[in-house]
Amino acid sequence: MTVAGVEPVTAPLSPDPPSRLGCWAGRNARMPCCAKRMWLAKDTFHPHQEGIREMQDSHAPVEVSAVFDDPNLVSCAGLAPVLALAQRCGLAELVAGKLTLPTTGGANAPLKVPALVAGMVAGADSINDMDLLRHGGMDRLFTGIRAPSTMGTFLRAFTFGHVRQLDSVAAGLLTGLAARTPLLAGAEQVCWVDIDDTIRATDGYAKQGAGFGYSGVKGLNALLAIVSTPLSRPVVAATRLRAGKTNSARGASRLVADALTTAKACGAGGPGGEGLVVLRAESAFYTHDVIAAARRAKVSFSIMPTFALCRPWAGIRWQAG
Repeated sequence: MTVAGVEPVTAPLSPDPPSRLGCWAGRNARMPCCAKRMWLAKDTFHPHQEGIREMQDSHAPVEVSAVFDDPNLVSCAGLAPVLALAQRCGLAELVAGKLTLPTTGGANAPLKVPALVAGMVAGADSINDMDLLRHGGMDRLFTGIRAPSTMGTFLRAFTFGHVRQLDSVAAGLLTGLAARTPLLAGAEQVCWVDIDDTIRATDGYAKQGAGFGYSGVKGLNALLAIVSTPLSRPVVAATRLRAGKTNSARGASRLVADALTTAKACGAGGPGGEGLVVLRAESAFYTHDVIAAARRAKVSFSIMPTFALCRPWAGIRWQAG
């Protein structure tokens, strides 16, 4: 096997090679020295020696990219059942009924939002990665595929209000999934709703909202609400992307209210509310607004108080009365 454009080495190895790695290309030898002999190195190279006596035995690997361009194959065949399920749950109808984007850049939202979901399911984490939906025979398997640049223009048309509309779309889709699949099995008996935030590191200096949070890492703060049961895996019910230096509890009460509403729409607590629904969070969320949201939703809560409250409580002497 040979590499195109490179002449192969045809000279045999010396039966008694000298003690150095290199190809002997003396003063009168022509380059490239592909017809000379090569030996193992045992001593060092002296720069003052005449001629070219050594060559680098390894180089940095050449950057290689793979392109999936066979028109009869698809690289992500698993997207077919995923998008079929999303279609049955009414994703396109939810987008058409709830998302009100301007015509400039925001047209055909019922086609572009499912395409973005498909790209993320397939592993895309940037706009350029959305091009994987156009590889091979993907256009024969799916319709309505758009170029990555079109997707970028579509996303730049969003404002915070449109993001909140997408939250409503996500909640409606999760409700549809729970009705058609055992997504939250046993939620009518016991259901947990966990609230927490995390810092996701970002690169560069121009990232909007990036800052140093409680972890000391420069990035963005993501607030998450996770719904789970003893019989099911955790499911993301609500999210908020915030500035990196945001306090953990900021906006948590609104997220708690949205997550509890979505959880109940998915069957948490049962139709009559006789089941157990517990809101769980760490001490950073021990605030009046968060607890008030849990009480309004008529659910139990388990939130550890802050250390500032636990310290005076430890000095109270309890007596049986």
